[in-house]
Amino acid sequence: MKKVVLTALTLAALVFTGCSSDDDVALNPNGGGNPDGGASGDGIITSTDDEDFKPSDLKGDVTGTIKLVAGTAYTLTGPLRIKEGTTLEIEAGTTIKATAGGSDVFVAIERGAKIEAIGTASAPITFTSSASNPRSGDWGGIVIAGKAPSNVGADAQTEVAGLKYGGTVADDNSGTLSYVIAEYTGARIDGEQEFNGFSFFGVGSGTTVNNIAVKNGDDDGVEFFGGTVNVTNVMVVNAKDDMLDWTFGWTGTVNNAILIREKDFTAVTKDPRGIEGDSNEDNNAATPLSNPTINNITIVNDALGTIEMSDMIKVRRGSKVTITNAIVALGTDNSSKAGDFIDLSDSKGNADAAATITVRGINIDETDVKNEVNATVNIDASTTGADISKFAFTNYNFTTVNKILNPTL
Repeated sequence: MKKVVLTALTLAALVFTGCSSDDDVALNPNGGGNPDGGASGDGIITSTDDEDFKPSDLKGDVTGTIKLVAGTAYTLTGPLRIKEGTTLEIEAGTTIKATAGGSDVFVAIERGAKIEAIGTASAPITFTSSASNPRSGDWGGIVIAGKAPSNVGADAQTEVAGLKYGGTVADDNSGTLSYVIAEYTGARIDGEQEFNGFSFFGVGSGTTVNNIAVKNGDDDGVEFFGGTVNVTNVMVVNAKDDMLDWTFGWTGTVNNAILIREKDFTAVTKDPRGIEGDSNEDNNAATPLSNPTINNITIVNDALGTIEMSDMIKVRRGSKVTITNAIVALGTDNSSKAGDFIDLSDSKGNADAAATITVRGINIDETDVKNEVNATVNIDASTTGADISKFAFTNYNFTTVNKILNPTL
């Protein structure tokens, strides 16, 4: 994804209004009047009784804590913005279908707001497209802004959804994402501004993120813009651009990730990568430097040769990183291709020399490493990569992936 920095000055014309309610109420599928006092039809949802709340036409600025419940049909038709001081709760097993409205349909959690989307292994929460023939980019995705540090200032603006993010609260808490699947995300505003499956802007380590999956996204799968948030069990399948991406000083951890391009993936895009890690392209020395830790990761490109992945791992522009127990693999028919196994160089700045990568390649040239900064790259035949058993909640068929990773099966 292209990186765009906007200052808080661009927000000066925005006025945030609305009433608040301390009640935590389950969303009534029938909607209703507005006893909490908000103006009818003003686009502000103060409670589940508000006239502006309609499960079949879910959009608006949420200023009262609300809850989406399993068994109710929800259709996201526009921006659903969870305002500062408010919490969006989503019950296990809930499905939210997004109208194929491109970049005008998304869920945004403001700085100071929370999402508590807590699914289970047997009843995950699913965001998907409502289209009869769903496609990548049908809708935006899930955007969360927090108060944790970034290297673009304490009041930067997200490149999508128009939120402020950043601050000094390293352990800021934006809520919980647990067992959440996002499908057909990644709508593009233009060549510089695109949604991802999950976008974390300045999200703090007090936020809980585990067991998330992105399938068929039109841009990146998961991207971190600064912040300190840690994530456990990440799965990305068929992202058109980068599968795992970071920039602007992210210092969190990903533990256990599987990133896959399937054989029938046919989208030709510019510079798609398994991992793309930046710190700051305009000032490689800006602090904090990106310095994440990625443990137990498997990257598989099984797409046919014309759908080349530019780099399986690309770290650049001042970013540090520690990657352990990694596997990078191409398909078994010698058709899948990658421009580079590992590339730590870039015209706008190389990776930091402190970067450390421990990895094993399968069906790929392990000597294909661009390492002008003499960072540490260890080729280790004993690495095991991701524990794919953790992704049973996605119902993904790993037969082909297992054959690539274990040719004797």
